[in-house]
Amino acid sequence: MKKVLAGVDQLLVQENKFQDYRLALVTNNVASISTGESSRTALLKAGFKIIKLFSPEHGLSAKGEDGAFQRNSFDTLTQLPVISLYGDHLKPAPEELYDIDMVLFDIPDIGCRFYTYLWTMTYVMEACAACKKPLIILDRPNPLGGDLERAEGPLLDEERCRSFIGRWNIPVRHSCTMGELATYFAAKRIMNVDLTVIKVQNWNRKQTVLEADWLFTPTSPAILDAETALLYAGMGLLEGINVNEGRGTGSPFKVCGAPWINGEQLNRVFMDTRLPGIKSTAITYIPTHGLYAGEKCQGLRFFLTDHHLFTPVKAGLQLLQCIISLYPGQCKERLYPTVANPTGKGHLDKLIGIYRSFEKIGEGEIPSTILQQKDWKEIISPYLLY
Repeated sequence: MKKVLAGVDQLLVQENKFQDYRLALVTNNVASISTGESSRTALLKAGFKIIKLFSPEHGLSAKGEDGAFQRNSFDTLTQLPVISLYGDHLKPAPEELYDIDMVLFDIPDIGCRFYTYLWTMTYVMEACAACKKPLIILDRPNPLGGDLERAEGPLLDEERCRSFIGRWNIPVRHSCTMGELATYFAAKRIMNVDLTVIKVQNWNRKQTVLEADWLFTPTSPAILDAETALLYAGMGLLEGINVNEGRGTGSPFKVCGAPWINGEQLNRVFMDTRLPGIKSTAITYIPTHGLYAGEKCQGLRFFLTDHHLFTPVKAGLQLLQCIISLYPGQCKERLYPTVANPTGKGHLDKLIGIYRSFEKIGEGEIPSTILQQKDWKEIISPYLLY
């Protein structure tokens, strides 16, 4: 099997057409070349004239707390200034682009609509279009794979649920690379952007990181491994209700709980759903930080038994339905303040993409209507690169 090479690897072996261009690079510490070296240092060594960096949520380090304000900083690795796109503003300002000729974008994603790196890319696209600066997306494989048959909805209600964790109408698990989504958005949303995508080489789109030859580097503080990335597309929905999602433990999104949950009871009901590819056991734990820090929580520990069969979004919605129906007096929607949503209101609707989702899940309306991959496959097929 040939080694999978990201877009940045391909750019480094091409004849350097940008030798005299002043460049900005949108990146973080997770972005590396196939040898493990940081993308930004490899590009500088190859002669690319990067004069500034932009960083997304979690900062250049990719270790900033979820939703927390990230300040402008200075990169000790490259001696370059770092402009935060998760601080005072989410989009590069015109004055931050005036002294550059071109923007490069290289950030590993995890293939989930409510993971914010994707939407940072769209703001960068808009800024480049407005300032007439060419944009190059250095593409990377989707760690959840690119099989469109495994994409999962719901699609986003843009009128009522649009936010920085879902700007436009795509499924929760979209099964695309960032380069493919950029191509789609350039055709449908930002049609005056000068976009180039440097493609991944040797990637089979049915291949996930769990079976590939590339290492998964934690993309943010709570996405610690490839299994967590797959679970997150469903268990990340727990951020919208008053249940601890595993933050404050060594296993975020692999455990969940609350002081008012009976773990054995919830486990019986969740296992009765007979969802493929996942099992659970009852667990008791005390989170060190996050929701219910220092309190004893009962809940579930999840185990993936077959990542090919596992449907994370369906599992997450079924779990929410179990919790809401079992504990109608205790389970409530949760405020989840972030830089992009300071009040924290409506977080569950923004995650799922459906208005009044809490009530609809409690009434059993959502889980039976979430699989919309046929529609998405037809929409996105003209823009697929692999």
